[in-house]
Amino acid sequence: MCGRYVVTKSPQELAQEFAVDRIAVDGPAEADYNVAPTKNVPAVLTRARREEDGSGAERQLRAVRWGLVPSWAKDPSIGNRLINARVETAAEKPSFRKAFAERRCILPADGYYEWQEQSQQPSAGGGKSKKAPKQPYFIHRPDGATLAMAGLYELWRDPTRDHDDPQAWLWTVTVLTTDATDELGRIHDRAPMIVPSDAYDAWLAPHADDAGVDAEALRGLLVPATVGMRADPVSTAVNNVRNQGPDLIKPLPET
Repeated sequence: MCGRYVVTKSPQELAQEFAVDRIAVDGPAEADYNVAPTKNVPAVLTRARREEDGSGAERQLRAVRWGLVPSWAKDPSIGNRLINARVETAAEKPSFRKAFAERRCILPADGYYEWQEQSQQPSAGGGKSKKAPKQPYFIHRPDGATLAMAGLYELWRDPTRDHDDPQAWLWTVTVLTTDATDELGRIHDRAPMIVPSDAYDAWLAPHADDAGVDAEALRGLLVPATVGMRADPVSTAVNNVRNQGPDLIKPLPET
């Protein structure tokens, strides 16, 4: 799964990198070295232009909450359980089917964290061995380039608010994942999916309805975030979501 990641680039930098037409983000965004579920994260997506801006579609950069809330949900708490969607089944699952067909997005990241199980440590008194704490790893591209993680987004209507209230609509996202079968599979058995730069247009293009979506072709656009990646062991300080700063992704000394 993908349960934490890192975003350090500004909205302006991301807008330039992903050829965004409109930045729909309020104010500057600080670097976040410990992005956790329920936080607002930057997302690149395609939407119809506002009426005053003319017809057609535009590529937008928005701040959306991590943890997808389906449009049919009674309340947004379900999003806490839907931070990831399995790419193998997302096109069929009720929680993700509509979003996979019509609302695909890109979630930019510097890299993501995974935790590896460690062998048990013998007890000092010779008794039952203790379970060792998991070792966190920061997984990223060796060249430092941005990871364009594949995501799905949804809009949920808050029934307690007026329809024209700006707070009536909640934008949420989930990260698509797949099996991690290469050398990074030793750390965790799932990994995010990545959208290659030459597939941005096809992945972000909305469809009129799910009947016109070729799910297999869309899945074929993506690659797992394991190929050519680097995994650095990092401090367990990342375990606390309140901790921040570049020291979280600083590799531990070789042992």
